[in-house]
Amino acid sequence: MEPPSGPPPPGKRWHTREDSGIRLDPTLRWWHDDEPILHPRIIELFDASLVLDDQGRYQLRIGNDWCYVQVEDAAYEVRTVDVSPSDLVSIRLSDRTAEALDVATLHVESDGVVGCQVKQGRAKARFSRDAQYQLGQLLEEGPEGALHLCAGQRRVPVPLSLAAVQG
Repeated sequence: MEPPSGPPPPGKRWHTREDSGIRLDPTLRWWHDDEPILHPRIIELFDASLVLDDQGRYQLRIGNDWCYVQVEDAAYEVRTVDVSPSDLVSIRLSDRTAEALDVATLHVESDGVVGCQVKQGRAKARFSRDAQYQLGQLLEEGPEGALHLCAGQRRVPVPLSLAAVQG
């Protein structure tokens, strides 16, 4: 269906694929036309349907339909941190995908939340409270306060300080 021609009436706007009015704020809350989206199933659908296109723009893709959305900061939430039997650390994201944790991209945001890069370094993710706790269980302090991610026999230095992680 083609959008109506001409400007929208006062106080209204045409919602198009290019201008959907949907945004994801820095705390990973969904909004539509500056109204919060509160229904849990819609939030779950939007989380699972968010994709980054080849031009670096975020889209919601639901079936054959899609629209661009504004992502103000992180696009994904790290929901779980897993350690495999081979001592590899992976993360599960809000879009229901899993990938290896890129330890080198770990950082602490100004609000104390741990973040990292995901989707081959193309997108940003924030850790949920549970995932941040799971990550913390894998961190050990080394000499001079340096932190290491310890998974089985593997010890990998992480670019986080104990002071930053403790807030």
